[in-house]
Amino acid sequence: ESRWPFLFGAIIVPSLIQVVILPFLPESPRYLLLEKHDRSKAEKAFQRFLGKDDVSHEIEEVLAESRVQRNTKLVSIVQLLRTRAVRWQIITVVVTMGCYQLCGLNAV
Repeated sequence: ESRWPFLFGAIIVPSLIQVVILPFLPESPRYLLLEKHDRSKAEKAFQRFLGKDDVSHEIEEVLAESRVQRNTKLVSIVQLLRTRAVRWQIITVVVTMGCYQLCGLNAV
C-alpha cells in the first residue's frame, strides 16, 4: 500500500519525455498549408517527410481535397433518418452500439 504514490508518479516519466521531444517534431504539412496558410513551410515539411524536392503535386492534392471538403453539404440527423438509403444502416449501428453498452463488452 505504501507504493501507490510511486505508481501515480510514474505517469510523470512519459510526460516529461514528450515535453522534451515535442519541440523537435515537425508540424503537419496539411496544418501548415490549410490552417496557417504558410505554403513555404508546408513545402519544406513535405520535402522532409517525403524525401524529394518536387512536392508541388502533393500541395495541389491537399488544396484540392480542401476545396472538396468545403463544398460538401452537411446533413442533419433528421435528414439522414429520412433518407431510405441509409436509414437501416444507421439504425443497425445505433442498436449495435447500444447492445455493446448493455452487455459490458467495453468494460472488459
